[in-house]
Amino acid sequence: MPSASGGRRTELHPATHATTLPNEAPVVAPSYLRRMGPGLLLTGAIAFAAIHLGEFGWLQAHGISPLTLAIVLGMGIGNTVYPRMAPTADPGVGFSKANLLRLGIVLYGLRLTFQDIGAVGWTGVAIDAAVLCSTFGLACFLGTRVFGLDRQTAMLIGAGSSICGAAAVMAAAPVVRGRAEQVLVAVATVVVFGTLAIFLYPALYRLDAQYGLIGLSPKAYGVFAGSTIHEVAQVVAAGRAVGEQAADTAVIAKMVRVMMLAPFLILLSAWLSRADAKHAGAGAGRGRIVVPWFALGFVAVVGLHSLAVLPAAVVAHAIEVDTVLLAMAMAGLGLTTHVSAIRKAGFRPLALAALLFAWLVGGGLAINLGMGALLAQP
Repeated sequence: MPSASGGRRTELHPATHATTLPNEAPVVAPSYLRRMGPGLLLTGAIAFAAIHLGEFGWLQAHGISPLTLAIVLGMGIGNTVYPRMAPTADPGVGFSKANLLRLGIVLYGLRLTFQDIGAVGWTGVAIDAAVLCSTFGLACFLGTRVFGLDRQTAMLIGAGSSICGAAAVMAAAPVVRGRAEQVLVAVATVVVFGTLAIFLYPALYRLDAQYGLIGLSPKAYGVFAGSTIHEVAQVVAAGRAVGEQAADTAVIAKMVRVMMLAPFLILLSAWLSRADAKHAGAGAGRGRIVVPWFALGFVAVVGLHSLAVLPAAVVAHAIEVDTVLLAMAMAGLGLTTHVSAIRKAGFRPLALAALLFAWLVGGGLAINLGMGALLAQP
């Protein structure tokens, strides 16, 4: 029936909450975007601030990456004003720290190529693998048996120490089913001891050069730093403190270590499924192996980048997008973690990370020297 104004009648369809006009398609309200929008805008704003703050020379010189800054900023907001924003922002924040993280890990592969392996040789690959396996194994044993930590916290600290810092912690979190506070504790240990490594490693190199203790060449120092320091940004800072050759070798060794993230996650998932099935009893059957799709995507992107079919400009822009995605994920983590949860974790995670750091320095150096001699590293 025509309206009193003589115009066409507007009908409201309750099922879709959309407004339609006769002979016109329904205009569906973007409810999904309205639900996700506030949280995505918040994590995006924090990521934007962290990326631009990370451009300051002092922060770059000390290996403090935008990802670290995003966590710190997120925690500051999360423990002050965010609780009042949580009812509307939580869906988007959760999407950032879960879905955007996985996409960010996939795009992280654009920073690597399989040709990187050739730059450090098979000796460098063997050193990286030995450091990874020994450090993660120590983390699991010491964390659960000596310090009495839960398995998730021990594994997350081990992943961050043995592979690539915060990115490895975040990537391993869904595999080990880690909670937000466990993830943040692990990331905090990466920040503390990775920052310490920036100053310690160059000092050790200069001490060795002065007294002729070991006789590390800049290249050998680079492999040592790249195979044992936590974050990529921290490796860059520690390498540049010695020289250009050391920095280049350190970054390549580190990137080869990062490339091991995907097989590590797949093997970890398989091991956890078997361990959980064994714990449940013989009658429960073998646990389901959850293959992290983003780990396979990471390897696929590395392979695509290795073929050199993508224009350099496309790769550069994609890496910038990837930095934004990872920073948004870190911001989401910081927003949803309370300081009280970190205090509750206590001294034990820090003590575990300290022992792992001591192993990375001492044991990592022994692995570098031993394998270098065994495999005749030039």
